[in-house]
Amino acid sequence: MPFQFTGFADEAEKSLAGQISTLKEVGWSSIELRLLDGKNVVDLTDDEWNAAWNTLQAEGISVAGFGGQIANWARPITSDFQVDIDELKRVAPRMREADTKFLRIMSYPNPEEGALSRADWKAETVRRLKELATIAEGENVILAHENCSGYGETAGGYLELAEAVNSPALRLIMDTGNNSLHANDCEVTWDYYQKCREHIDHVHIKCAKPGPDGGDYVACHVDEDSVQRRIIADLEATGYDGWLSIEPHLKAAIHAGQDVDDTGEGRAVWVDFANRLEVLVADVTGSTK
Repeated sequence: MPFQFTGFADEAEKSLAGQISTLKEVGWSSIELRLLDGKNVVDLTDDEWNAAWNTLQAEGISVAGFGGQIANWARPITSDFQVDIDELKRVAPRMREADTKFLRIMSYPNPEEGALSRADWKAETVRRLKELATIAEGENVILAHENCSGYGETAGGYLELAEAVNSPALRLIMDTGNNSLHANDCEVTWDYYQKCREHIDHVHIKCAKPGPDGGDYVACHVDEDSVQRRIIADLEATGYDGWLSIEPHLKAAIHAGQDVDDTGEGRAVWVDFANRLEVLVADVTGSTK
């Protein structure tokens, strides 16, 4: 396999033990950390983090990234910036301990009420990201911007931010489903990918297709969304050998408050998604699953 596999296992199980068990069921040995029993990893106390990290080490599970909250859908451009600074400074030592570079961020959505002009929105987003990038450079971590909420939701917006911030500590997570779900069009994802390929350091796999009766797009499996095959093929052709991190959104969607339940359905879907991704990758790359 030319890629490494990981995922947000909090969409399969709530507890860390359950998440580790899910990973082992699919034969993976890396996790992208976000919620542990409903609490974001960046908000854990020192004792809670130490317990989690000791468990991960004992089970032989590496950490591919941290799903942080900086500049995300819940923190608009009018939110308290100090909260983001504190989060970065709190989590950076844990990232170094776990030997991971990527802290998932976004780029400050503009609220409907009290919205800034686009020029002011960009200026304040750039100001904040420059300060955060300076801190990240000093901490030797990467602010991995996901193509989701905020100024960088579009390819043009992200490229404007990357040029203005101009820091090696700001790179791109390409989520292969966000743009499709937002725009009800998978070609929008392909367009974002093509325009921003040189900025991509990490990849989240999420997929989309038209909803029932051709309605708004919904999350789906990798073999139900043709753009996934094109992206995987191009990633291989252009030398990407990093993580493919699954975030299925089929039974859980953390941003929408849809947490995984205790029925076991979330885990079953997650495992199925993981297996189908490996089959697709093997088919595209000619490798062995």
